[in-house]
Amino acid sequence: MFDTMTITKAFGSLCGALLILLLGGWAAEGLYNVDRHGEDHVRGYVIIDETAEDDDEPEEEVVEVAFADVYAEADASAGEGLWRQCQACHALNPGQNGVGPYLHGVVGRPKHSAEGFSYSDALMSLEGDWTPEDLSSFLESPRSYAPGTSMAYNGMSDVEDRANLIAYLATQQ
Repeated sequence: MFDTMTITKAFGSLCGALLILLLGGWAAEGLYNVDRHGEDHVRGYVIIDETAEDDDEPEEEVVEVAFADVYAEADASAGEGLWRQCQACHALNPGQNGVGPYLHGVVGRPKHSAEGFSYSDALMSLEGDWTPEDLSSFLESPRSYAPGTSMAYNGMSDVEDRANLIAYLATQQ
């Protein structure tokens, strides 16, 4: 019943199955194991404890500069270069509205007063004039200054750039 050939086939099948099992385990280990075998590797997330004092590094003090001081030294010619990104939606010619209202004479002008432009409810709820400080706050983050505004601009974070742009707009009276 069991001759040599049958026993050889059974033993060969058993060895083949064991080989497939070992190779499959080795492949799975390589694919799913994150251990880097001797490399410096940190698992998980780094949690920074901001309450701990670090005596090795002194903290840098952030000096807030008033916008009025930056605006006093603003360069209108540098602002003209920054104006190019505004041109996609705004114009400087009086009465020429685009996607946004015309900006001729905007510095000192009452808010939502460009003739023929349909302002969003967010801007209609604002009162007062467009002072350089108000324009700076609006340009820094339009959605924070006037939540619900339809202006799709993400903002200008650099205070000097905002001051230069507003100085250029102030020359367009």
